[in-house]
Amino acid sequence: QVQLVESGGGLVQPGGSLRLSCAASGSIFAYDAMAWYRQAPGKQRELVASITNSGITNYEDSVKGRFTCSRDNAKNTVYLQMNSLKPEDTARYYCNAGRVRYSTYYSSPYWGQGTQVTVSS
Repeated sequence: QVQLVESGGGLVQPGGSLRLSCAASGSIFAYDAMAWYRQAPGKQRELVASITNSGITNYEDSVKGRFTCSRDNAKNTVYLQMNSLKPEDTARYYCNAGRVRYSTYYSSPYWGQGTQVTVSS
């Protein structure tokens, strides 16, 4: 079992920044990567960024250069720094513990409750 708790969402104006956090506990050692997903109303959940235990990151094309994923292994916490936010970034953001194989992220069944990000003027 893995428990994931996201925080840091909120309302921000276009061009603004937010930093999301995901605190993991439980059997997190069974997984070698973590990821951030997002889901907007009426849309499928999509992978935004992933990071391996060694710090290798991968990003969805629309967030490259704007979002940065990092982690503190000592705290079992993953972060998503989001800069230059756009209205289309509005979604509920979730973190997930999983695995990366040949640059592909494979999610586990464990999800947090999510944190809402709204980008609007």
